[in-house]
Amino acid sequence: MTTLLVKEKDIVVPGQQLATGLDYVPGMGTYREGEYIFAARVGFLQIEGRMLKLIPLAGRYLPKRNDLIIARVIDVSMSYWRLDINSAYSAMLNIKDATSDYVPKGADLTQMLTFGEYIVTKIINVTPQFLIDLTMKDPGLRKLPEGRMLSVSSVKVPRIIGKKGSMVSMIKNATNCQIVVGQNGWIWLYGNDPVKELIACKAIAKIDAEAHTSGLTERIKTFLEKETGAPVEIPREIESMEYEG
Repeated sequence: MTTLLVKEKDIVVPGQQLATGLDYVPGMGTYREGEYIFAARVGFLQIEGRMLKLIPLAGRYLPKRNDLIIARVIDVSMSYWRLDINSAYSAMLNIKDATSDYVPKGADLTQMLTFGEYIVTKIINVTPQFLIDLTMKDPGLRKLPEGRMLSVSSVKVPRIIGKKGSMVSMIKNATNCQIVVGQNGWIWLYGNDPVKELIACKAIAKIDAEAHTSGLTERIKTFLEKETGAPVEIPREIESMEYEG
C-alpha cells in the first residue's frame, strides 16, 4: 500500500519519511530505502506526477546550462566581457556570442556593453571547473534599459514565475510593469507609474518571503487588489512569460 506522509509544500527535514510504497519515485533532495522515501535535506515538498522532490529554502545560485539569467558587466577585455551572475562564479561573454555583426579587431567593446550594465542572457556552457559561457543570440536576449533591479533567493524564482508564468503575469497585468525574472535570482522591473512600480516590488518581496507556504497565489491576488484598488485575474494558460519585457 502506498501512503504519502506529508502534503505538497510542507517543510521537511533530513531523514523525515515522505512516502511508503512504490507508487512515488524519489527526485531531487530525496532518496529511497526499501519501500520508504526520505528527505535528504531541509526544503519544501514539491510533487510532480509520481516524483517527490525538495526545493531548498535558501542557497546561492548554482549555474546550469540553458538557464536564462540576468548578468552585470564587471570587466571588459579586447575580445570578451566578464559578468557577475549572482553566484560564487563569474561568467564570460565572447564577442562571437554577443552579436552577429562584424566587430573590427581592437574595437572598444564598452561601446556595446560597459561596466555596470545589465543583460538578459543564456548560459550555453558550464565546465566541471565552473568556467561559464554566455550568449545573447537567442530571441529575447538583450541589454536591459534603466529600471529597478531586485534580488531574491534563486530557489524562490519558480514561485515568483508561477505555473506557466501565471504569477509574474498577474503582477505585470495588475501594475502595468515590465518584469524580467532571471533564474539566478535577479529581477529587472520598470513601470511608468512609480506607485504601481512600488506595488510590484512589494508583491515580489512578499512571494520571496512566503514562497514555502500554500495559498500564495490567492494571497498575492488579494494583496494586488487591495494595493491597486482594482480587480485582478489569475492567468491560467501562459507560455514562458517570465522572460518577456
